[in-house]
Amino acid sequence: MKVQLLGSSVRNPAGHQYVSSFLINNSVAIDAGSLGFHGTPREQEFIRHIFLTHSHCDHTASLPIFVENVWRPSPECPEVYGSPETLDSVQRHIFNNVVWPDFIALSQSMPPFLRLCPLQPEVEVRVDGLRIMPVPVDHLVPTFGYVIADDRSAVIIAGDTGPTARLWEVARQTPDLRAVFLEACFPNSLKRLAEASCHLTPEMFGREVGKMPSGIKVVAMHIKVRYREEVIQELNALGLSNLEIGLCEKEYDF
Repeated sequence: MKVQLLGSSVRNPAGHQYVSSFLINNSVAIDAGSLGFHGTPREQEFIRHIFLTHSHCDHTASLPIFVENVWRPSPECPEVYGSPETLDSVQRHIFNNVVWPDFIALSQSMPPFLRLCPLQPEVEVRVDGLRIMPVPVDHLVPTFGYVIADDRSAVIIAGDTGPTARLWEVARQTPDLRAVFLEACFPNSLKRLAEASCHLTPEMFGREVGKMPSGIKVVAMHIKVRYREEVIQELNALGLSNLEIGLCEKEYDF
């Protein structure tokens, strides 16, 4: 399984992730913050399945750009997965004929632009040789983390979350779990902001790692760019031997 964090900075795509997108095996995306700006339309055509963690715009911002880029007059179209609440937000607040044309309605009368696929907690979906299971985490709006597995390995992309529990219970039951991609948004000095917005600081990150199975790689991601160096220093000070700071555009192979 190949996992890539997509960058979102024009000047420094490898170092800065202002918004969130992951690409799995070049055909499955987790979130669409920068997906519509990744590569060329022909490269984007290979991405057929988009799993949204939640509705916040740093995770959905370029979804309409992506859908427009890959559309062709064909019965085939991308499938967008998420909780019923997330998909409802996508329809009401993005494809609403105000922010963007209603591609969902247009898909009923012409070759479809996209297809919405509601998910239920802990009910697995199989796409492109992957088994993907959504698990609710703790954020301001309904949010999923995803357990992603193939025949050789599994990884978890935790999404945006504050301290959580069920995801780590599932992690301990997941065979061949190799890595967890976990957010570390704010420095410890902004703990109150992290708690209010249901995000993690490095100190809180360390406590979440303690809930995970031992021996797996933990990749810190979704670090707020303004505080990146401070957060990295505080993460390194935790002394976690299995910690890696997530790098945009790097391809992780599991």
